[in-house]
Amino acid sequence: MERSFAREIESLQLGEGETFRGEGILAVTKALLQSGVSYVGGYQGAPISHLLDVMVQAREPLSHLGVHVEACTNEASAAAMLGASINYPMRGAVTWKSIVGTNVAADALSNLASAGVIGGALIVVGEDYGEGASVIQERTHGFAMKSALWLMDPRPNLPTIVRMVESAFELSEASNTPVMMELRIRACHVQGQFRCKDNRAAAISTRTPLGEAAVFNYDRLSHPPATYAQERLKGEVRMPAARRFIVEQALNERFGQDAQGPLAGLGIIVQGGVFNSLVRALQRLGLADALGATRLPVLCLNVVYPLVPAELADFCRGKQAVLVLEEGQPEYIEHELSAILRREGVGTPLHGKDLLPAGGEYTTELLTAGLARLFALRLPADEARAHGVADAQALVDALAQRRRRAAELMAGPLPPRPPTFCVGCPERPVFSALKMVREDLGPMHMAADIGCHAFATFEPFSMGNSILGYGMSLASAAGVTPLQQRRPVAVMGDGGFWHNGLLSGVASNLLNQGDGVLVVMKNGYTSATGTQELISSPQDLLKRLAGAGSATHTETRIEDTLRGLGVTWLRTVHTYGVGDMKRTLEAALTTDEPGLKVIVAEGECQLERQRRIRPMVAAQLQRGERTVRVRYGVDEDVCSGDHSCIRLSGCPSLTLKDPDDPLKLDPVASVNQHCVGCGLCGENAHAATLCPSFHRVEVIQNPGWRDRWLARWRELARRAIGGRAPAAARAQVRARARPQAQARARAPRHECAPSRSVPGHRRFGARRRAAHGQSADPRAGRRRRGRAGRLAGRDGAGRRTAGAGHFGAWRGPAHGRDLLLHRTAARAGGRRSPAGVLPVADPGRHRSAGVFRAARNRARTGARPDRSAAHDPAVIDRAPADGGREDADGRRAPGSGAHPAGRPNPVPRGRVLRHGRRDPRGRHR
Repeated sequence: MERSFAREIESLQLGEGETFRGEGILAVTKALLQSGVSYVGGYQGAPISHLLDVMVQAREPLSHLGVHVEACTNEASAAAMLGASINYPMRGAVTWKSIVGTNVAADALSNLASAGVIGGALIVVGEDYGEGASVIQERTHGFAMKSALWLMDPRPNLPTIVRMVESAFELSEASNTPVMMELRIRACHVQGQFRCKDNRAAAISTRTPLGEAAVFNYDRLSHPPATYAQERLKGEVRMPAARRFIVEQALNERFGQDAQGPLAGLGIIVQGGVFNSLVRALQRLGLADALGATRLPVLCLNVVYPLVPAELADFCRGKQAVLVLEEGQPEYIEHELSAILRREGVGTPLHGKDLLPAGGEYTTELLTAGLARLFALRLPADEARAHGVADAQALVDALAQRRRRAAELMAGPLPPRPPTFCVGCPERPVFSALKMVREDLGPMHMAADIGCHAFATFEPFSMGNSILGYGMSLASAAGVTPLQQRRPVAVMGDGGFWHNGLLSGVASNLLNQGDGVLVVMKNGYTSATGTQELISSPQDLLKRLAGAGSATHTETRIEDTLRGLGVTWLRTVHTYGVGDMKRTLEAALTTDEPGLKVIVAEGECQLERQRRIRPMVAAQLQRGERTVRVRYGVDEDVCSGDHSCIRLSGCPSLTLKDPDDPLKLDPVASVNQHCVGCGLCGENAHAATLCPSFHRVEVIQNPGWRDRWLARWRELARRAIGGRAPAAARAQVRARARPQAQARARAPRHECAPSRSVPGHRRFGARRRAAHGQSADPRAGRRRRGRAGRLAGRDGAGRRTAGAGHFGAWRGPAHGRDLLLHRTAARAGGRRSPAGVLPVADPGRHRSAGVFRAARNRARTGARPDRSAAHDPAVIDRAPADGGREDADGRRAPGSGAHPAGRPNPVPRGRVLRHGRRDPRGRHR
């Protein structure tokens, strides 16, 4: 689960007279309990995810109420739960994200509306419409009208929202019709308070179950010929009953009834969800206060369907003009109101879409402009000023002028900032591999899907030709597959797989013996909606045993299901192994084997892992235990400024910075402190044959005596050869070296880096130099040696030499030989190596081992280095030493470090290459 709702669960248990404080969607949850609900179900999705999440976590604290809570696999199964209210007098509520969720639930909702209900049935939909929306721009209103479901749109005010929830059940029972309640983003997250009531235990619940089933009644079934009578009941019985209840309970609200002067001749009819924006616009014009008291008549429709003709005609009668504020198109309310006024013989002019935009969210600025047009059209300027109406058009012009001035000061448009994957997301490596495959094999059709992986449609990947529904990617590729020479690729998450993809995509493809490639992102959760659990989520025990590693490999339900359906070409690949993923994708796209090819990309959601890791690490530090954290960095002396790494990754922690070297004009790559150590940057450099500038750093906190001894040995060894850690690594080690437990009674223990990593503290060398009267700066001697053009070494016979600092000028076991050859290239004129000491934890991982081997071989054989490349970083035979490496979770990936059979290493052993030569794809040649 994305977050804990312990505090919210406590507020759900407040009783009579106590004050609830929180946001709108949680007020809905409290109102459900106060209404005596028997069952709650739904499918998560913004902006109403919290409702179901809180109810799931509150099962135990609220068990005394006997409420049955069910997290459904999709919206259709949630809507079908409401069938319990058809035959039994029990109240039920379900929730999902609209309009996409309503589309999925349409079949069950239509049948439910036809049969009608005895117990109250409420559908809470998150009306994701407008500027903050994440789905297609449609509204629930049209569906409610089509199926004769009553639709509430409460104004964003917590007491009003709670009252509407309680009234919704009563309205449903009074008219035997399910009620939908749409809550916009702003209504779901509006903050406020209300006076609570006691929670009510339902008469029928898990604690007081029914003893007998309902008596068979064919008229309660949505099946011919009963459906003919049910359709007649909708218009002749149910709708009149609903209208009577709306009027009797005054569900729609009136404001500004004491308006005087010319303002009394104008009226505004507004949807409840838009009311707060209207009040803000009127407040800017001097026609309302912050609490909603307006100086002109306003009718707020908390129930937008059905409309009550008598109520609307009474409001419009005698008005000079009425403005209808209804978001989106078509303008259902405006059209129906026109028909009502004509039937009632009311000739009041109506305005709506003629003064306001046809589509989109009605923001305060848009409403201010619309009101300005209404006043200019219907109010004389002198009368308006006499009655305190501000110059609306002047205010609109001032806002436009401010916008133009801001654009001028920016000297151009701001760069776009599209959404992207989280830092360390296990799905990003899949698209990095896909990008490499696309360069090698050519472009292919890619069917995208709803979920986190939809972020691949943005830069730097820009992948995806269609998005047609949750879990519908493989089904959407069915029409493309037989008509293209190259197989299309469909991508879906494990949430989409269980939601709709299994039947609509996989089963349909197997039935029709289709071809194609399906990539299932198995991250263990429905991550895009808040990391809710799935049927294939890892068990809690296995997650605890996995610790900092991925736990998704312990759960194989997706693979078992695919095999059971008959999928024969099935591969499971850990996502952080970019090389393995690339080769698997190439095999799936080029194999001669017919049928569906499925790649399960396994890697636990990084957000969920970090929520598990951080408390664990904090507890270890509190106990004073040794902990190791992995970070990655870029040696700016080696970075060429090509930025291919960024184009292949897009990780937010991989950014740009100005180099410290004044001779470098272009910015270099840099890894910031948000890095979680997933290793993707190094994996991309490995798989795409990029530069060896990435290094892996292991930061040790509360080190033991062995760690401190190794750190001291490395410091002495590095000083002996004049080496120096990269600037970024030095800064990181200094930052990490600060004691984090100074408040403890014992002396604080410093941090250092382990073997084959960035060297840690300098205090050992500083003490030794201070004892001999030398400078405390460990770099002072190296600077003098660099200026003099001397870097001490030994030739093949073991004699000391003075050279330009290249590899071939050094040899001698007394200096540590292999472990101390940590320089990738040399600069002319005796300047120190641009790379310094490369902190590579596993040389085979980042293909930097070839640099060390080549230097060692030259030193042993007396071969001279290639001086033509003395000024440039080198890319030297980066094939790993053992043909394998560890993934980001510490698991071994056999053969992942080697090239495919028959493919030579990209660079001959020992040959130094210049960065300036690249092929058209941006790789180093």
